[in-house]
Amino acid sequence: MDQPEPITIGIVTLSDRASRGEYEDVSGPAIREYCARNIRNPGEFVYRLIPDEGPLLRETLIELCDDHGCSLVLTTGGTGPTVRDITPEATVDVCRITLPGFGEQMRRISVRQVPTAILSRQTAGIRGNSLIVNLPGNPKAISVCLDSVIGAVPGAVHLSGGPHLQLY
Repeated sequence: MDQPEPITIGIVTLSDRASRGEYEDVSGPAIREYCARNIRNPGEFVYRLIPDEGPLLRETLIELCDDHGCSLVLTTGGTGPTVRDITPEATVDVCRITLPGFGEQMRRISVRQVPTAILSRQTAGIRGNSLIVNLPGNPKAISVCLDSVIGAVPGAVHLSGGPHLQLY
C-alpha cells in the first residue's frame, strides 16, 4: 500500500467552563485518540480550547483552515439548543458549501442510543480545501458520531482539494 500523504487536523473544543480552567477538556483528546486509531495518514494536530463565542469560533475556524492548512477540522461542543450553543451557525458562516448529510446521519445513529440526541444540531461544510465537521461534546457520543460518518470523510476531504485519507 502506498505511503499516505501527511495531513493536518484541527480540533476545536468549545466550552466556557473548560476554557476558564474549571475542568479538564476530555472531548478534544477523545477526538485526537479517535483520529489516531482510524486515520493512517501521518501528520499533526492543531488544538484549540475556546469559550462558546461565535466571533471567536469563526476566527478560529478560519485560522485553522486558511493559516494552518488543516484538511480536516473537528469541533466538539456547542451543538445543542441553548443560547450559548453557536457552533453550527459559526460553521455555516465560514463555509462555502454545507454538507447537512453529516449531521443527519450522526443524529440518526445517536438517537437510537440517546433520545435527546434529536436536539443536537451538528453539521459539516467545506471551507477552501478543508472539511469542517461538528461533533457533540460528550466523548462517548463523539465515537458514535464519527463511526457513523468516517467512511465519507476521505471522499469529502479529497473532493475539497485535501489529501487522500487512508483509514485503518
